Amino acid sequence: MRNLTESRIRANTYVALSLIPLSGFAMDVFIPSLPDMAVQLHTTPASIQLTLSLFIISYGVSQLIVGGLLDSYGRYWPTIISMLVFSAASFAIAWSGSLSVIYAMRIIQGFTVAVIVVSKRSFFVDVYKGEQLKKYTSLFSVIWAIGPIVAPFLGGFFQTTWGWTSNFIFLGIFSFVFFLIEIFIGGESQKQAQPFSIKNILGSYGKMVKTTDFSAGMIVLGLAYAMILLYGMASPFLIEQRLHFSPEVTGYCALFSGLSVLTGGTLSRLLIKKPFVKKLIFASSLQMIAVLALVILSFYHQSLPTLLLYVFLLHSTGGFIFNNLMSYTLTRFPEYAGKAAGLVGGGFSVVTSILSSLLVNTLTITNQTVLGIGYGVLAVGTLLIIVKTKWVVQETVHKNKAVKERETAVAAA
Repeated sequence: MRNLTESRIRANTYVALSLIPLSGFAMDVFIPSLPDMAVQLHTTPASIQLTLSLFIISYGVSQLIVGGLLDSYGRYWPTIISMLVFSAASFAIAWSGSLSVIYAMRIIQGFTVAVIVVSKRSFFVDVYKGEQLKKYTSLFSVIWAIGPIVAPFLGGFFQTTWGWTSNFIFLGIFSFVFFLIEIFIGGESQKQAQPFSIKNILGSYGKMVKTTDFSAGMIVLGLAYAMILLYGMASPFLIEQRLHFSPEVTGYCALFSGLSVLTGGTLSRLLIKKPFVKKLIFASSLQMIAVLALVILSFYHQSLPTLLLYVFLLHSTGGFIFNNLMSYTLTRFPEYAGKAAGLVGGGFSVVTSILSSLLVNTLTITNQTVLGIGYGVLAVGTLLIIVKTKWVVQETVHKNKAVKERETAVAAA
C-alpha cells in the first residue's frame, strides 16, 4: 500500500476539497433537464424525480456502511476503485434509454460517491489536528456549496446545447480525470488501520447515535438540506411550466440558490467564535419569519423575483445552520474519524431523502404557496430541535463559568 508522504499532503488536500462537492454535482447537474428527461424517456415527472431520491437514499445508506470499512481497509484503494466505477455508471446512464438501467446506475453512483466523500472527509481527520482541523471542517459546507452553485448552471447550459445525456457524460469525464490524478499523486492517509469487527463498528455507531447532541445535529443537517433539495426537485416545474421560463433560467436560479447557501456558510465561518446556540436559534427564527412571509404574500403575488427572494433568505440561513452543525458533528468523535464521517453524511442524507420525497409526493408543489408550506414544515422542525437540544458547547460554557465562580469564592475566603 502506498502511504501518503508529507510532501504530498498539500496537493492531496486540494484534491480532497475538490471532491467533496461531488455529491452535489451528481445530484444537481441534471436538475434543469428533469422536464426534458420525462419527455424523452416517455415517463412522468415523478418517475424522473425518483432518480434524485434513489441517489440520495443510496448515498445516505452507503455512508453508514463505508465509514467502518474505510477505517479497517484504508482510504486509498476504495476511493480509486469507486472513482472508476462512478465514471462507468455515468457513461452507462448517458448511453441508455432504459429508465430501469438509469435507476440501477443512480444507486451505484450513490454508493461510489459515498465511498469517495467519506474517504475525503476522513482524510482531514487523519492528517490535521486542533485549530487546523477545525478550520478545514468549517470549510466543508462552504466548499460543498460549489456543487449546488456550479452544477445546475452547467446543467442548464448542457441541456440547452446538447441535451440531458451530456450532463452524465460530464460526470463520467470529471470522475475519470480525478481517478488519474489519484493514481499519480494519491496515497494512504490513515496511520493505522483498525481491525474489522462488525461488533466494534456497531458499538461505535451505537455510542454516537445515543449521544443526544450528535443525533440532533444529524437530524437538523437533514432538515436544512431537505429545504434545499425540496426547491431543487420542485423548481424546474415551477419555473419552466408555471412561470414559462427556459431550462437555462432554471440553471441560473439553481446557481442563485447555491450562492445563497455559500453566503450562509461563509457567514458562519466569519462568526465561528460567536455563541454556538444563540446563532443557531437566530438563524432558525429568521427562517420561520421568511416562511410566514412567503406563504402569506404568495396569495397576492407570485413571480420569479419573489421566489428568488425567499430562496435567498431560506437557503442562506439553511447554509449557515448546516455549516455550523457539520463542523460540530464531524469533530464530536475524533477517535472514530471514518465512522463519524460516514454516520454524519449517511444520517443526514437519509433524513433529507425521506423528508423531501415525502413532501414532494404529499404536497404536489405547483405554486409558491405550497412550496412555502413545505419549507414551513422543515423550518418548524429545525427550530424545535435546536431549542430543545442540550449542546455540549453550551454545557462547557456553564461548566467553565461554575469553575470560575468556585475559584472566586475560594480566593475570597
